[in-house]
Amino acid sequence: MAAAVAPEVSQWEFSCDLEVDYESEENASIVYAALVVDKELQPDKVKRQMSVVNGKLLVHFEAVEARFLRASFSAFVDVLTLATKTIEQFGQGMEL
Repeated sequence: MAAAVAPEVSQWEFSCDLEVDYESEENASIVYAALVVDKELQPDKVKRQMSVVNGKLLVHFEAVEARFLRASFSAFVDVLTLATKTIEQFGQGMEL
């Protein structure tokens, strides 16, 4: 009799993606550099991966619970908004 193997369930059950189009590789890279240094406070519960592609900041979140995903996403959007406003105010050619 063969033993049944249960399918592996990922602990990262909740996820979402965010894409912000800065229409400039330089501006997207500036925001990326400003935000990538902030690590998740609970990396065992939330993961965040960021990249810049064609002037867009791409962010992927995964979490073990919806509340951790919501808190991480919300905090990230707060600092993203601040970084974006700073570029709008002081950056060259930034029109969102």
